[in-house]
Amino acid sequence: MEDYMFSTDINVVDFSFWIVTASMAAATLFFILERFEVNPKWKTSLTVAALITGIAFWHYLRMSSVWIDTGTSPTVYRYIDWFITVPLQIVEFYLILIAVTVVKARLFWQLLVASLVMLLGGFYGEANIGSDSKEIIGFVVGMAGWAYIMYLIFFGDAKEANDSSGNPAGQLAFRTLRYIVTIGWAIYPIGYLLVYIIGDSPFGEGDLNLIYNLADLVNKIAFGIVIWYAATTDKGTVVSAAASVAKKAVTSTRKRSTTRKSSARRTTSRRRS
Repeated sequence: MEDYMFSTDINVVDFSFWIVTASMAAATLFFILERFEVNPKWKTSLTVAALITGIAFWHYLRMSSVWIDTGTSPTVYRYIDWFITVPLQIVEFYLILIAVTVVKARLFWQLLVASLVMLLGGFYGEANIGSDSKEIIGFVVGMAGWAYIMYLIFFGDAKEANDSSGNPAGQLAFRTLRYIVTIGWAIYPIGYLLVYIIGDSPFGEGDLNLIYNLADLVNKIAFGIVIWYAATTDKGTVVSAAASVAKKAVTSTRKRSTTRKSSARRTTSRRRS
């Protein structure tokens, strides 16, 4: 099979679609359930994490069908998924920061636009397979968008906001997500480069889909896991229902004590008068 190098059997690619689909569904359920156990300031971030994996699950159902039924790469459906989920992943940086500090709104738009430029470049290249110049242009544009994201989170406004937040859990999440975007996201352009840019490449569509599937599996779920970990380790996180009940009981006792003291003062005042 000329279209496969890593995957010597088409069933390996089939299996990768199946395992990613199942994993996205499981991750979505996990993030939804855990959302109720964290401090309210982290709920939006966990909701977005669930949206990312939930949307990916839905699209992987369709991508799996296209690949298994036709043996062709589901490029359009994959980019539809990425055009929704990748900006959401990038926006997570902004959501983490606003959960723990004050951030300018322009950072949101900078991250969003950069992620869209990255995706548009990649889609332009993959939609024009066979045209070497367009494949290279798409690659360069996509890398430019990625490079700007790197600048924002390593040297720009996002880094400055994180450094000044003073929240250890938020800072840990930010730094970890930074490494995911740097190392984990590097898998995508490497796959693109191996299949489309290198002349007479031994790699084919099967290899590319296997690479993309594994990258999605790691990156999308890892994003959510990092946010979940930060939310559960933040000192403001709700630890348990028992702790919540105990806190309410203490508050109620204090209120009753204050009421009794006020009543005693009024009684004493009346007797004196």
